[in-house]
Amino acid sequence: MSLKKILAITGGAVVGGMGAVALAPAALGAIGFTSAGIAAGSLATSVMSAAAVTSGGGVAAGGLVAVLQSAGAAGLSASASAVVASVGGGVGAAVGWLAGKTRKQKEENKNGNMGE
Repeated sequence: MSLKKILAITGGAVVGGMGAVALAPAALGAIGFTSAGIAAGSLATSVMSAAAVTSGGGVAAGGLVAVLQSAGAAGLSASASAVVASVGGGVGAAVGWLAGKTRKQKEENKNGNMGE
């Protein structure tokens, strides 16, 4: 594996991890999990409604809606930040790997076409 590819993967992982942790609170707010509660008419309202229907009328403590609302209201805990950073880092690494692979293919195509 070339140094460029290693740097692309590592850079993608770092940026992805940091970006995911930084953007998670904004993303939660954007879909309706706010510090004031679940925003009326938002995606969060639909998720809460579906969760209530499937559980017989209430939202389960510790369920997806409860965890997302808690994170939207109080921010991410240290363990939640670690999970979000890990997922973001994995996605970033995959993007870096793909970017390196695409760049290599473009270089090969360019070098191959120059001889014709």
